[in-house]
Order: sequence, then C-alpha cells, then structure tokens
Amino acid sequence: MRLAPRIVLNSFVVATLLVGIVLFAVERRVTERVRAEEPTAVASSDEFLAKVRRDIVIAGLAALLVGVALAQVLAAPVARPIEELRDVARGLAAGDLTQRPSRAIAGGEVGDLADALRRLAEQLEARLQALHGEEALLVALTESLNEGVIAVDARQRVVRINETARQLLRLREPVPFPADFLPRDRTLREALAAVLSGSGAVPEEVRVDDRTMSLTARPLPGGGAVLALYDLTPIRRLEAVRRDFVANVSHELRTPLTVIGGFVETLQDEELPPDLRRQFLAMAEGNVRRMQRIVDDLLDLSRIESGGWVPNPVDLDVAAVAAEVFAPLQSAAAAKGIVLRTEIGVDAAHLDIDPTAARQILSNLTENALRHTTAGEVVLFSQQDDGGVRIGVRDTGSGIGAEHLPRIFERFYRADPGRSREAGGTGLGLAIVRHLAESHGGKVKAESQPGVGTTISAWIPRADEAVDYSKR
Repeated sequence: MRLAPRIVLNSFVVATLLVGIVLFAVERRVTERVRAEEPTAVASSDEFLAKVRRDIVIAGLAALLVGVALAQVLAAPVARPIEELRDVARGLAAGDLTQRPSRAIAGGEVGDLADALRRLAEQLEARLQALHGEEALLVALTESLNEGVIAVDARQRVVRINETARQLLRLREPVPFPADFLPRDRTLREALAAVLSGSGAVPEEVRVDDRTMSLTARPLPGGGAVLALYDLTPIRRLEAVRRDFVANVSHELRTPLTVIGGFVETLQDEELPPDLRRQFLAMAEGNVRRMQRIVDDLLDLSRIESGGWVPNPVDLDVAAVAAEVFAPLQSAAAAKGIVLRTEIGVDAAHLDIDPTAARQILSNLTENALRHTTAGEVVLFSQQDDGGVRIGVRDTGSGIGAEHLPRIFERFYRADPGRSREAGGTGLGLAIVRHLAESHGGKVKAESQPGVGTTISAWIPRADEAVDYSKR
C-alpha cells in the first residue's frame, strides 16, 4: 500500500477510536444523570436520551469526516516527497543516473535525505563516466596493438579479445564465450591451463592454420589469464626468402667461379697450345661476364626495391626502343634460325615510360624469350589496353607449365633450373621487369602453353593516369 493512503487510514482508525470513546463516555454520563431524576420523568428521559444519542452519532460522523479530510491534507506534504525519493532511488538502482530529487524538497529530515541522494547520484554519475573513459582508453589501446590480446576469466570464459586476435585466430563469437572456442592447438591449450592453475608460462611458438605466432601467457591478479599473440609469419617468410636468396646467389656465383678457377689453373701450364689457351681465356671471359651480369642485376634490383631509383617517364617511341633491343641480338637469333620482328599498334606507338626502364624491360624479355626458343620467332609487341599501353614479347619456345606461372616473377625462380643455368640466365630478369613496371604504377602478366610458346608483358598507364613517381 502507498504511503499517503496508509497515513490516512491510520489517522481514520485513530480518529474513530477517539470519537467512539468520547461518545461512549458522554452517553454513559448523560444516562446516569437522567436515571437519577424522578421516576415520573423516565418516559421523557428515554426520549431525551434517544435524541442525545442521535445527535452524538451525527456529531461523531461529522467529526470523523473532518478528521479524514484533515489527515489527507496533512499526509500529502509528508508522503509526496518520500514517494519521490523512493522513485529516484529505484531509478538509480536501475542504472538511470540522470534521476535527481526535485529542489522543492527542502528542510527537515526529508530535505536532508534528498540532498544526500542528490550527491550520491552525482558521485555515481561522475565515477561511471570515469569508468567509461578508462574503458574506452583500454579498448583503444588494445585495438591499436599489432599483437592479439585475449583475456580469460577464472571460469575459462573469454571476456575480452581485440580485433587483431580475432583475425589471427579467425574468431567472430561475441564476448563472453567459452575458451573451448579457441583453436585446439596443444601448445596454446597447455599454456592457458598452466596459467589458470597459477604457474607461469614461458613464451612459445604456436601454429594455427598457416600462421606461426609467438604466444605469451600471464595470470591475472583476480584469477584468469591474459594471452598475447604476435604474428611471426611475415618474419618467417622473410627468413625463408633470405635463406633462398643467399643459397641462390652462392650457387649462381659458384659455378662461374669454379669454371674460371679451373681455366686459370690450366692456363698456368706453359706448354699449353696457343689455340687451346685462347679458347680457355674466351671461356673464362664469358664466365666473368656472367658473374658481372649477376652482380649488375642484383644491384639494379636492390636499388629499385629500396626506392633508390625513381623513374623519369617521357614520351618514348616504342619502335626506336625495339630496334635498339634487337641490334645486339640479331646474330644470336640468326644462328638459331629465329626471326626477330615487331608488332607495334598504331595507337600504341608511343609510351609514357622512363627510357632506361623501357630498354631494360624489353631487353630482359627478349633475351629470356630468345634463350628458351629453338625455332620460330620472337615478337616484340605493343598494344592499347585498358587506359594504358601493354608492351611485351611473344615467342614460340618451349613454354611454361601452369603451376609455375604464378612464381616466375620471383627472384631466382626457374621453371626448369637445369636448362636455365645451361642457357646462362641469372634468374633475376623477370623480377626486375616486375619491379620496373610497378614503379610506373603498372603491372606484369604472363601467359604460356607448354610446347606452343610464352607471352610476357608489362602494362604501363598513360600519362594522365600515372601516379606521382617521386612518392613511390
């Protein structure tokens, strides 16, 4: 029951009791006095008593009504502020910190209670805002980390996980969720169990799907654990590339060095015939030039990849560059019975490209095609393509298997290593072509069919679509 009705009811009960007692006392007093009169006056006394009782009842009812109305009037100022304070307290308990007692409640104990409740609400709101600020800062910090962060409580539930960890572990469940949803890697599970049991866990490597990660686990003061994951996959890939690079360079240089060393040792023989001496010197010179090409290609590739070389594109005549590229290769092509020719599109006769880059792209592609073609033709072409010009070389050589095409632009990658080394290639030409094309905002493409031939090209954008090369 609400407070005001209770006050009115209590006042009504008290007033009823008081009126009843007064009426009872008055009625007894009147009756005693009347009966003390002469017996002849008994009949008139009874009538008088009846009238008195009736008047008393009417007066009592009137008094009760007045008492109820007065109780209602007096109860309202007391009950209304208390009910308001109750509603405010309920709102605060439900999380609505905007609730405040009205300023009309003032004075007395109820006013003091209203002031205390108002201060409590203000302090709660201030502390909650501070907590929200700390929570936002914590979320921003964890989300900005390159490490994956996972917090697990004592009941083995994941209560916090940043986006990096979700991507590394491929998790999309909303928190909280059971720790059983984490990948079932043995190292990860054992580290989590050890930390939750109170023992420490040293950093270890875990492998989830195709990723290698460094795992660090630490216990939380109130129970639970925090896991930190750092993706080592790019580092491991770089280490593999570095190992392959060192192995490939060592192998490429060892072969000509061995040949040169053998020839030099043989040339020390004073009785060696002059014609054989000249032959050995020519072969040694050829291997020296081969090493020089490897070193030059390595230096060019390093300079391009490091950004030390910036293209300076100009309007270039493709036919003129093709003639320069073909000139030193005519004799080698004629010796193999291969025809060198060009197919220059009318709308692709000019190209916006750095002249040195254009010559190196076309020279590498033509030499590569001539090296792997035993009969037929090698065609240098240019054509309009998708807002730019595509330049490339098409041959009728041995071709490349489909499984090798995605990797032929990698350094030292060869579809047929034995044949490539026998032909004298360095394994860097196509990698240089790719980097030169990309430095102009372009891209490379390779198409091939074993036994039919290969087409390798570079797409270079027009001048109005080119990028700011100085920022690449």
